[in-house]
Amino acid sequence: MTTRRKFLTTGAVGAAAAGLAAPALAQTTPIKWRMQTYAGPALAEQVVDNCIKTFNEIADGEMEIELYYADQLVPTSELFRAMQAGTIDAVQSDDDSMASPTEVTVFGGYFPFGLRYSLDVPTLFNEWGLNEIWDEQYSAVGVKHISAGSWDPCNFAMKEPVNALADLNGKRVFTFPTAGRFLAQFGVVPVTIPWEDVEVALQTGELDGVAWSGITEDYTSGWGKNAPYFLTNNISGAWVGHFFANMDRWNAVPDRLKTLMKTCFDQSHYHRQYWYWAGEAKLRVEGTEMQLTTIPDAEWKQVEDAAHKFWDEIAAESPLKAKVVDIFKKYNETMGKAGPPYRYG
Repeated sequence: MTTRRKFLTTGAVGAAAAGLAAPALAQTTPIKWRMQTYAGPALAEQVVDNCIKTFNEIADGEMEIELYYADQLVPTSELFRAMQAGTIDAVQSDDDSMASPTEVTVFGGYFPFGLRYSLDVPTLFNEWGLNEIWDEQYSAVGVKHISAGSWDPCNFAMKEPVNALADLNGKRVFTFPTAGRFLAQFGVVPVTIPWEDVEVALQTGELDGVAWSGITEDYTSGWGKNAPYFLTNNISGAWVGHFFANMDRWNAVPDRLKTLMKTCFDQSHYHRQYWYWAGEAKLRVEGTEMQLTTIPDAEWKQVEDAAHKFWDEIAAESPLKAKVVDIFKKYNETMGKAGPPYRYG
């Protein structure tokens, strides 16, 4: 098994050797990439394993991607730096979790109340200009933004029931940096630990809950066993996630393999859309491990109103952030005016 120490000490040497040998072996030596995902093994089985397997099979020895799970090679918070430096070749993550040094990072993961449904993500990226903005931001720092997709919603899974906003006060919650920044005003204490440590932290009481996923992932990751109260109110109906690559490594890949890679990654996003859409409903109705709780709509509106103030705070930080916030505002206004099924209420 490749350890983090072994990988870090041999990876750079191996890369240099491969570069020197490339001219002589270009016709026979397969391209080899290392990719690390934010997900642990149980979750990765659903969200990334199959697309990497498919890519490797179709590439048929011309290129191979070796997949590593959460924190195996580097901590999730160091994924961007490792990829930018070429220590790893590619990453599956949201912008926020991997501490991306771009102006769009705050919108990655969960931007409070920016997204109602899973279809909002591909629509915003492919029809409302976000792809172009992300491409520009990442190209400027030596990273290729390959593909964006819709991942699960963001709900609370808690050790104790939450039926009012006051029940969140003082609770230590594993969540994303931006979500934590927003939720702190309601007394939530954001906690950042490695993904693989969350289950134990819930068992020991280091954490009171998570605001990181929907009910599908709560069951899949095993978190629901130790945080059995699921708050049906969410702070985002979807999570913006991506596949990225080191730009130099990406540029060295033949165009047909780039197309294959993007197609496989897009298929991963597509799978997640229907997996979550089915799972979120089915597990609320048929799941026996978690109990549903709800904060009344009138009280939860305080959180929604605070989110729109938060948007304005983010927009004031830079012209680029203001541009993205404006897209979110106009998009949601359009969906609201269109009425059902685009928006209800």
